[in-house]
Amino acid sequence: MKTKFAIMLGIVLLIATVVLGQQSRHPAPPPHPDPLAHAMFPPELIMDHARELGLTDEQKALMRSEIQKTTASFQDLQWKLQDQMELLHETMKSATVNESQALAQLDKVLDIEREIKRLHIGLAIRLKNRLTREQQEQLQKLRA
Repeated sequence: MKTKFAIMLGIVLLIATVVLGQQSRHPAPPPHPDPLAHAMFPPELIMDHARELGLTDEQKALMRSEIQKTTASFQDLQWKLQDQMELLHETMKSATVNESQALAQLDKVLDIEREIKRLHIGLAIRLKNRLTREQQEQLQKLRA
């Protein structure tokens, strides 16, 4: 029973670390390089270099719209994640943890985290698809 509790506590701490890392303005670099980093462009990089890239007014408007929609959805998911993390914490803090209840609550937390990751990747895809090949090459050079 102590082993199960220790494992669950470890999972909770790992999730809390992820959540706090997402809330940080300058999170620490991941321990392993992001395998998609070379293929995608952060919205900030694109918008910070809009003039250099020669983004058209249409491209800028579409990108701003996508970023605003995604930001609103992200904010909503962050609040849901926080609520579910609090419920998981409540489940875990008793002396005897109901394993099935705790794991079910963990699934809810992980589902929201999955939605957040999907949201970020979806935005990156939509932004990249709005860029010309030349603009993408220029961003690759700017990133280096």
